[in-house]
Amino acid sequence: MGSVGDVKPQVMPFTEPLPLRSGARLSDYTLVYETYGSLNAERSNAVLVCHALNASHHVAGTYAGEARSEGWWDNLVGPGKPLDTNRFFVIGINNPGSCFGSTGPMHVDPATGRIYGADFPVVTVEDWVDAQARLLDRLGITQLAAVLGGSLGGMQALSWSLRHPERLRHCIAVATAPNLSAQNIAFNEVARRAIVTDPEFHGGHYYGYRVVPKRGLRVARMIGHITYLSDDAMEAKFGRGLKAGVPGYSTQDIEFEIESYLRHQGDKFSEYFDANTYLLITRALDYFDPAREFGGDLSAAFATARCKFQLVSFTTDWRFSPERSREIVRALLDNRFDVSYAEIDAPHGHDAFLLDDARYHGVLRARFDNIAREFGA
Repeated sequence: MGSVGDVKPQVMPFTEPLPLRSGARLSDYTLVYETYGSLNAERSNAVLVCHALNASHHVAGTYAGEARSEGWWDNLVGPGKPLDTNRFFVIGINNPGSCFGSTGPMHVDPATGRIYGADFPVVTVEDWVDAQARLLDRLGITQLAAVLGGSLGGMQALSWSLRHPERLRHCIAVATAPNLSAQNIAFNEVARRAIVTDPEFHGGHYYGYRVVPKRGLRVARMIGHITYLSDDAMEAKFGRGLKAGVPGYSTQDIEFEIESYLRHQGDKFSEYFDANTYLLITRALDYFDPAREFGGDLSAAFATARCKFQLVSFTTDWRFSPERSREIVRALLDNRFDVSYAEIDAPHGHDAFLLDDARYHGVLRARFDNIAREFGA
């Protein structure tokens, strides 16, 4: 198994406005994307990988001359890996509203000539899926072998099966849910309030002040990071370890190792992520609820799907618990769809979908082996 090697992002501009669920339209926008492997003559081996909250189009490989530039799912995507780029043409697309190249709050609104800032339109999972579909049209791909995603990416994979049912043969949704629980929405709201109450936020127009609401971003990331890890993982890694070995009897200095870890994660995040993007993406998470239009009936929501499904969850993931995946499985079975479900006993919590686990990778490898047989690879 190897890496796809050095890769280079590509840029696709769009002049035709993208209608959004809110009623707004996104005009003159750009999507950044990367591809790995080769598209076969029949154009039947394409797999779209949808990214989660703080990830991007950079799914696999490295950037030449840049340290620590490995793609966020490089352990899964590459030659000989579960999603084998010797057999599949893999596409990663950065969603609108992100801060990794595609048009977002830090770009200029062509209608006003000013940076969008807080005026960037609210986007939803469904809007992202429609934008991705447009880019695939440009690439000449009418049907995907599969759409794969974890967490928020899994929601996008599910949305693909509903919005464009004829355009994918397999939906692979990992560590995801049919909607956010009230508790999850609450975590997102606390994180957003940390950002918008930062004095440097300036109502979302901080770009003109040449400042970044880093304090709010740090706290938002710390809150989020707690939800990504299981209690067992935190206990095993940090326990109640004191940074100095003995109490310092301070209410403000770092005392415990877990505090040091969370502050480190918050500091890193505040250096590269955009505050307005964080607000947009967490709100998109909140809004996702395909059953809402069917009176809360998830089975009815999935009735128009046409593809085969693979669901994966992790036992210690309390943010997107196995029960949430089982809700999706039951809805799919109600419609008599071809669905497989794997519940992996892993100690890592929600972040397990990004980590190496032989059983988890074995499930995805088997699924992609079966998909490859469909087009003779």
